[in-house]
Amino acid sequence: MSNTAVVSYKWSEKGKQPIISQKQSHRERHTLFGSVNPRTGEVIVQKNDKGNAKTFKKYLKKVLYHYRTIKGKIYMILDNVRFHHANALKPFLTKYKDKIELFFLPPYSPDFNPIERVWWYMRKKICNNRYIESLSERMINFWKLFSNYQKPNYFIINLCNLSYSV
Repeated sequence: MSNTAVVSYKWSEKGKQPIISQKQSHRERHTLFGSVNPRTGEVIVQKNDKGNAKTFKKYLKKVLYHYRTIKGKIYMILDNVRFHHANALKPFLTKYKDKIELFFLPPYSPDFNPIERVWWYMRKKICNNRYIESLSERMINFWKLFSNYQKPNYFIINLCNLSYSV
């Protein structure tokens, strides 16, 4: 999540360019780790100042704790960001190999990852055509919206289970 404005579409008078205000300063950002259970619509998110192997491992621990009562294995679909493959994760993943398994998508194929649909929806609702003074204000808006989707729900189920066109 960053503090940059996203221009998607906007009605305006014919021949006049609409203006979206944006604070001109350094780019701020937070890394959000998230996963979604496409069967229940349940979403788990963790905010970090940086995305790296250490913070990703912390997130994996959060997911394991959240699903500590389930029998069977957690299968996570991931993109190929470098820290998802870090050597620092290997001892952790070996230790919990009966509880969690990571699957990596082919490069440049985020459409196959259900959490990407959730991120798309959240960005659309929070960022598109809206001037927000600071990243902290944007994060407050994110957590307000996200609080509606923490528990299992049909909207997220439907969002994640849209048919893929071939």
